[in-house]
Amino acid sequence: MRKTQLTFGCIVGTRGCFSAELARTGRAQLLEQLNQLGHKAVILPADETPSGAVETVADARKCADLFNQHRRDIDGVIVSLPNFGDELGVVNALHNASLNVPVLVQASDDELDKLDTRHRRDAFCGKLSVCNNLWQYGIPFTDTATHTVAINSPAFTRDLRNFAAICRVVGGLRHARIGAIGTRPDAFQTMRVSEKLLQRSGITTIPVDLSDLMAAASKVDITSARASQRLDEIKNYGSVAKGIAHLDAKFEKHLRLYLAIEDWIQANNIDAAGIQCWTSVQQNYGCATCLTMAMMGDRLLPCACEVDVAGVAAMYALVLASGNAAAIMDWNNNYGDDRDKCVAQHCGNYPKSFIGDSVEIDKLSVLSTVMDPELCFGAINGKAKAGPMTYLRLSTDDFKGRIRGYVGEGEFTEDPFNMLGSIAVCRVPHLQQLMKFICRNGFEHHCALVRSHVADIIQEAVTTYFGWDIYTHQ
Repeated sequence: MRKTQLTFGCIVGTRGCFSAELARTGRAQLLEQLNQLGHKAVILPADETPSGAVETVADARKCADLFNQHRRDIDGVIVSLPNFGDELGVVNALHNASLNVPVLVQASDDELDKLDTRHRRDAFCGKLSVCNNLWQYGIPFTDTATHTVAINSPAFTRDLRNFAAICRVVGGLRHARIGAIGTRPDAFQTMRVSEKLLQRSGITTIPVDLSDLMAAASKVDITSARASQRLDEIKNYGSVAKGIAHLDAKFEKHLRLYLAIEDWIQANNIDAAGIQCWTSVQQNYGCATCLTMAMMGDRLLPCACEVDVAGVAAMYALVLASGNAAAIMDWNNNYGDDRDKCVAQHCGNYPKSFIGDSVEIDKLSVLSTVMDPELCFGAINGKAKAGPMTYLRLSTDDFKGRIRGYVGEGEFTEDPFNMLGSIAVCRVPHLQQLMKFICRNGFEHHCALVRSHVADIIQEAVTTYFGWDIYTHQ
């Protein structure tokens, strides 16, 4: 699950006879920033080194030993350079600790009226030396938005917020457990995925036969207090479409399915799941999975349709980056002759918080035309409200042995669109070029969306720290 409070290893790197004063000030400002954002710090006590900073190889060993004591807790490392900084102290601390977590490098601004020998910083230059050494040692790192930035400034606060999100994405994906509930539909070869390539990045796929969960659903105790609470949540999730009969029996089916999936998720420590959403569950159990998937999404446990394991990994990355519910959708329809707009649609799986408004619970509009509508209840009808949007697709390329994808930003619009199911009218700059890229590079028709602009965070996290091949659409 997404962590809200992170722990950062902190290295204050200085050099020179006037470094102690700058180290004390920089240290205090960094700790204050982290405290205000609700994060914890692991940092050498000020009296552990002569200057209160990491300056020598001996200082670096002390710092690395401290980090190793807390290695299970540290989500990222912040390198702060109040002045030029000692490149060997910084790089040896990181190299000896070998935490394999994201690293942020910050260098402090010089002030034009403080360039005398005692007060000048030269961190502008020192940062180049530190980064050169990180590059030599093969230690990936994240840069601040500007080359130097005052540590007590709003700009650095933004850098820290973004870095925290990067750490959440990296830490979350490196230990992600993705459920594969059932098998992909035979008609969708597009949902093929390499579990082995995902595993190389730390993403484990845990499969379960859909029949096992349907059997578990039939045995669920629906008399418990937990079941009563979940039933209320299901009944109150949205209004019910007109003409739906036998609601008590239908809601009980959804309750049993929800509780069975919830039990399996908890027992297997699942972070996100792809679900076999048609047609076996309708024919052999008697309802749609969309309602369960949407409600799980609102709990930040994203679920993708058609056992799209790579797609739900993208959903989970967006959840980690933004803290908001994500949705999986089809790039589905053009919007008239506006070539920068399109419609993102799925049968009815969007979480209510993703839509941003009230929803209607209905039968699956398409599937109910080819099978008994009584078996198809549980789709979410709703249209996403206007607002910022990030899209992300991840895919495994077996031929080249890599994980690849694309990411970009756009917006949901208020434009009307007369279609049932879960709908989002999207505006994406240069949409036609994006569609050409998707077609020519063999990407799937599914894509993950989230209500936030986090493309830069995703791009930094998965390219710098995983080495994935990600195209950023502009």
